Amino acid sequence: MAQYFEIHPDNPQPRLLKQAVVLLQKGGVLAIPTDSSYALVCQLDDRDAVQRLRRIRGVSDKHHLTLLCRDLSELASYATVDNRQFRLMKLGTPGPYTFILDATREVPRRVSHPSRKTIGLRVPGHQCTQLLLELLGAPLLATTLILPDETEPLNDPDDIRQHLQHQVDGIVDAGACPLQPTTVLDLTTMVNNGAPLVVREGQGALAALGM
Repeated sequence: MAQYFEIHPDNPQPRLLKQAVVLLQKGGVLAIPTDSSYALVCQLDDRDAVQRLRRIRGVSDKHHLTLLCRDLSELASYATVDNRQFRLMKLGTPGPYTFILDATREVPRRVSHPSRKTIGLRVPGHQCTQLLLELLGAPLLATTLILPDETEPLNDPDDIRQHLQHQVDGIVDAGACPLQPTTVLDLTTMVNNGAPLVVREGQGALAALGM
């Protein structure tokens, strides 16, 4: 049975989020809010938790998972970023954008794309998510909370509890989130003066990135 944490969306309670961090450190998979939709998260270096997260989401190892980072300086530890890529990402962080970049050796092979060695990274703008990352002191591996055979993400904590209370270890309830997932941009195409590739248009406006 999942632990349930009721969190204020604008003034999240550190005491409760510290309990959620303990679950993550013990290998837990959590459902948490972001500034796009709810997401499933676990620790990056926990092999068993990563496999559980993929099973709950119903995706293979070819599905891009995303690293949630506190800021761009942390993001740079897990991906190779040139000046053009950095300037574009700065326009969209924190915010509902996922950027696909070439992964560094800091990223375990099991969580990067198996054929391309790329990783999706984002800096979420949700206060609850930011504090959770700060208390953990490390990025979280994440995927949009879309149930197998569904096309829309879950954004209501009561629905998440009904569907997943026996599959996840914790649910962080900070109220409803937007229904749209993030906008996804492949920035690996920017190498050698190329343009970014829009993989998915979502919550983040392309105009905010000058696109």
